[in-house]
Amino acid sequence: MTKGNINVSVENIFPLIKKFLYSDHEIFLRELISNATDATLKLKHLTSIGEAEAEYGNPKIEVKVDKEGKKIHIIDQGIGMTGEEVEKYINQVAFSGAEEFLEKYKDTAKDSGIIGHFGLGFYSAFMVAEKVEILTKSYKDETAVRWICDGSPEFTLEETTDKTDRGTEIILHIAEDSLEFLEESKIRELLLKYNKFMPVPIKFGTRTHTLPLPEDAPKDAVAETEEVDNIINNPTPAWTIAPSELTNEDYMKFYHELYPMQFEEPLFNIHLNVDYPFNLTGILFFPKLNNNLNIEKDKIQLYQNQVFVTDEVKGIVPDFLMLLRGVIDSPDIPLNVSRSYLQADGAVKKISSYITKKVADKMSSLINENREDYEKKWNDIKVVIEYGIVTEDKFAEKSDKFTLYPTTDGKYFLWNELEEKIRSNQTDKDGNLIVIYASNADEQHSYIQSAKDKGYEVLILDSPIIPHVIQKLETSKEKISFARVDADHINNLIKKDEPVISKLNEIEKQALKKNVEEAINDKKFTVQLEDLDSSDAPFTITQPEFMRRMKDMQATGGGGMFGIGGFPEMYNLVVNSNSEFASQILKTENAWDKESLIKYALDLAKLSQNLLKGKDLTDFIQRSYQNLNK
Repeated sequence: MTKGNINVSVENIFPLIKKFLYSDHEIFLRELISNATDATLKLKHLTSIGEAEAEYGNPKIEVKVDKEGKKIHIIDQGIGMTGEEVEKYINQVAFSGAEEFLEKYKDTAKDSGIIGHFGLGFYSAFMVAEKVEILTKSYKDETAVRWICDGSPEFTLEETTDKTDRGTEIILHIAEDSLEFLEESKIRELLLKYNKFMPVPIKFGTRTHTLPLPEDAPKDAVAETEEVDNIINNPTPAWTIAPSELTNEDYMKFYHELYPMQFEEPLFNIHLNVDYPFNLTGILFFPKLNNNLNIEKDKIQLYQNQVFVTDEVKGIVPDFLMLLRGVIDSPDIPLNVSRSYLQADGAVKKISSYITKKVADKMSSLINENREDYEKKWNDIKVVIEYGIVTEDKFAEKSDKFTLYPTTDGKYFLWNELEEKIRSNQTDKDGNLIVIYASNADEQHSYIQSAKDKGYEVLILDSPIIPHVIQKLETSKEKISFARVDADHINNLIKKDEPVISKLNEIEKQALKKNVEEAINDKKFTVQLEDLDSSDAPFTITQPEFMRRMKDMQATGGGGMFGIGGFPEMYNLVVNSNSEFASQILKTENAWDKESLIKYALDLAKLSQNLLKGKDLTDFIQRSYQNLNK
């Protein structure tokens, strides 16, 4: 029997591991099963190249909970270790057996899937165990050994006949402050969280399997049952299979395997597969989002060689794609040794750029393959696309190929199609193309109708981030301006060189403006006289495009220098000086009657804009009924 001290450079490594290396105690199971997987895949590789004479067979990893004995067993049928290897890989903490293995077999082991965190990963066991045993027998013809350590730098290592089959068994003697890990439900939860897609089958207990009845069985026959291994993981998840071998049903099945509580089907998926200049596989799903920006639930999951790491993927996945769901798996993503956070690295930017390009290419192919289907899905995916336009310049550069601009008539235009459609009718006197849009077809119905009467196309742009999208488009495209349909009177939205006929002279106009301003006495409204058609509404309320847009941007986390403090409610009251009503105001001599006329017209204008509320609405209704009785 050998006794000795673990080769570490401090008196006691374990408090450091517990306090600094691994902040979350539950990951001990992830690390130990990762080691068991490494050992199994090493054996698979050595047998495949003829260096190991052992029979690989159909190995599995078994996890057993002994609640009464306060022990957890993790058993593999992998490569095992000799006494010399235990000395080297377990007692020299800072050395990784997997890294040495990969270095030795780097030309043939490229795709073996070995994780490479053996040394320190093993010591995570001491976060939950007061004593750890290793029983291991190498695939080489050597006697098994037992290693025992009680959490101090001291260990014992001896040969044993207690283990006769190849592989390694880790026995954790669970500490009093970690007894929660002796609950089978807790272990099952951790296995499903971290090891659900590990490449080696993981057995956790047994389950009852019902045998199929023979075809000629009588109707009252009772099917026989048998106890079989309960394999808790899926060793070959969809992202590890070539896209050509998967059907749409396979992708849907995998989606629900990832997110069991999601009952709605995703719209489509993007299969990621790259091996240069980095290794990355995965599948991203587009869920039905509509205008929902909530990304707190069912996020993209990051894996490293099929080991779950985190669902906090900021930095790896561009911000706008955080709205998606799915899996990304890469051995090249630089994590710290406990895999708990991402380390800054040039590879991360390359990965992020690749994912962005892949999504843009997928969007282009979808709209080219089936434009009609893409249009039907637009409302459910537009938030992702629009968010990408705002936040990722490279994505924005490609976006004209697949970003749709829907109209209030239910038509959908790509940008070049929209330009061609509106160029002749919606270019102002200075050569600027004016894109008119509505954010709510019902609330802005009268304004939309006025625009349509002039032959204008009105887009419906209603997502939460549309003010940011508009600002991006206006700065990236030449001589383009967006105007919401209610930002001004329709005659002013697209300024033309057309003669204006006025019924009132300048003195009458000044008097009319003064009458209206004194009657409404409200700083929220700026009175603006316009020489419009006599059949146009006498009063129209508009909201200046700049102020409203800044206010909308502030509500969704923008607005620049105006972001501090709230924007005041500000409106323009457009008074049609050519209307009969304007003339009637000037003719009315009684001050009270004049004020009543103006306030009543203002209330009607407010009502059309859904601005008449509370006491003002109650008073308006009462006055209206009183007028009926006159």
